[in-house]
Amino acid sequence: MASMRDIKRRKGSVQSTQQITKAMKLVSTVKLQRSKGRAERSKTYFRCMYDTVVSMLSRAGEINHPFLQPSQSKKKGVIVITGNRGLAGGYNSNIVKLIKNNEDFDKDDIIIYSVGRKGKDAFARLGYEMGEDYSDAIEEPIYADAMKISKKVLDDFAAGEIGEIYVAYTAFKNTVTHIPTLLKLLPIKIEDERNDDDKAILEFEPETEEAVELIIPKYITSLIYGAMIESVASENGARMQAMDSATSNAEEMISKLSLLYNRARQGSITQELTEIIAGAEAIS
Repeated sequence: MASMRDIKRRKGSVQSTQQITKAMKLVSTVKLQRSKGRAERSKTYFRCMYDTVVSMLSRAGEINHPFLQPSQSKKKGVIVITGNRGLAGGYNSNIVKLIKNNEDFDKDDIIIYSVGRKGKDAFARLGYEMGEDYSDAIEEPIYADAMKISKKVLDDFAAGEIGEIYVAYTAFKNTVTHIPTLLKLLPIKIEDERNDDDKAILEFEPETEEAVELIIPKYITSLIYGAMIESVASENGARMQAMDSATSNAEEMISKLSLLYNRARQGSITQELTEIIAGAEAIS
């Protein structure tokens, strides 16, 4: 059995760790409340943006524009949104697994556009080709950051450097449920939604190509921005849960160490009494 000094030192160490995890839980809780409201307010708009653009292009007929034409490149550009810090359970690793374990993805055909240092470091270690890094943008996501990312991936798409654009992020469902999600942004999968009673092709004003030139960047930017907002809320929720579990585990360890300390102390007292009694008997 460990000595009383060792047990006491260990207990003190666990108590110090518990104070840190408890503080981190409180900080994450405050951040979660703010980011949760932001994610819930914006989710409807970004979901509607995706559905509207897909539906609109499905009714537009043939459109000759670089953003909507198949590319000869086999490269897939993946915007990976993770955090800049750890201690959030499986939040960061789940996004890495989402891409690494995807059967449709060949490691040699992927370019990673990282938003978050944890994802950047993980994919660099795994040997993926790394594109631009926008890790600072995830600290306080703003629309201008999403525009910068959107412009880069669209320029690469139009130049033929990548043939598909994806965004990998963690969708925020509620405080305890966060879903790793891979969403294809371009090329848009277009299905003919016109029925027999509605064969008219959607007309654009101004011209179709000019309208697409305005719509697609807005569409890509909006989805990237929405993904960043949901990811921030998910990260804070995951960290809050992780720190809550760590605090509870520390409490259990402190209880067990307290019990061990009391047993060791009781054994020490018993031993001292036995020695005193034995010494008294020897003198008499």
